[in-house]
Amino acid sequence: MIDQGKAQQWIERWDAQQQAYLPDREDRFTAIIDAVEEIAGRPDALVLDLGSGPGSLAVRLLRRLPGATVLAIDADPLTLSLGRAAWADLDGLQFFDLDLRTPGWSAELSLDRRPDAALSTTALHWLPGPALTALYAELATVLRPGGVLLNGDHLREGDDAPVLQRIQRALIEREEQRRFPVGHAETWTDWWTAAAADPELAAAYAEREARRVDSEHHGSPAGRLGVHVAALRAAGFAEVGTLWQRGENRVLCAVAPADQEHAR
Repeated sequence: MIDQGKAQQWIERWDAQQQAYLPDREDRFTAIIDAVEEIAGRPDALVLDLGSGPGSLAVRLLRRLPGATVLAIDADPLTLSLGRAAWADLDGLQFFDLDLRTPGWSAELSLDRRPDAALSTTALHWLPGPALTALYAELATVLRPGGVLLNGDHLREGDDAPVLQRIQRALIEREEQRRFPVGHAETWTDWWTAAAADPELAAAYAEREARRVDSEHHGSPAGRLGVHVAALRAAGFAEVGTLWQRGENRVLCAVAPADQEHAR
């Protein structure tokens, strides 16, 4: 078990390097949590955090909604280890080591009621196309009628809109340059290199390498907005649209169908 204080320090470093790549990260978190608070309609909301990493979004949600329960799901043993150690005493947060690419993952949660929302930030673009389609089909049967999927990510326009693609990407890059004019203090690669060198994280890092959790990331079509919209429509979600956006950084929202059996 990793020391709690040390785990929290690693997560602070994680958040810092993520913020450098995504200047509006906290604003996106706030928009997602606002939407959960609006849609849940109850203080004890049940929420799935898909591709949760060390629990950055989950922790922020529970600070706002302390009566909620968040089931944080990831297949990365290193970030899961950090989250479990750092937030061991946080009521309402549970971590699950599950691969969202494997159909039937939701059965392992042993849900006693349907979740009000499923959240994800900067995670689902890692999935290959067929896995994304299967994930959304499963979610349509898991979420309560009228529940929502809230996916915060860089989702670019299709190839039929090259000018919009370029402008939306430029907005992110220009904001990044304004807020971080001297560049990144620690990059994504730097963070992982440092984590691999920490003896307390060595076993979890070795397991991560063995699982090849990011092996299908490059070349996945799941970075395109249209791929997500089409998969959500095919899964039977009733409404699909962007709730919040800055450039290609957006929160895509989909409303679960009223007739869950139809979604099956």
